[in-house]
Amino acid sequence: MGRIAGFDHVAIPMERVDEMLAFYRQLGFRVDESNAPRYAVHFGANKINLHAPAVWRDQAFTLRGPTALPGCGDFCFVWSGDQDALKNMLSAADVQILEGPVPRLGARGDGRLRGSSIYVRDPDSNLLEFMIYPAA
Repeated sequence: MGRIAGFDHVAIPMERVDEMLAFYRQLGFRVDESNAPRYAVHFGANKINLHAPAVWRDQAFTLRGPTALPGCGDFCFVWSGDQDALKNMLSAADVQILEGPVPRLGARGDGRLRGSSIYVRDPDSNLLEFMIYPAA
């Protein structure tokens, strides 16, 4: 008998293709453009598929959320460094911090492990949260 083992990828529509790809590159994601107009940004063993307008506006493309529009994403990434390293990386990429660091309860542990999060937006206004867990 099997069970769900984890996430493989998520997919979102995007409007500002060049800006989005450049943004995610600046943050250290590996960007795959080999299947354009379907793109992917990779981090660790995960990825986000990014569908360009030619894909999500096509009425024949039905394997997506029917009401999904650019800006619908809300992602939380685990940051492996400290707050200063995250702030420096965001600053170097010219990314404005919307909020944080603020305490948050993440998915790791037994529900008592609290981290702190910093929030930003990408060029299509998707919300990105960077969770920093305390050192073990």
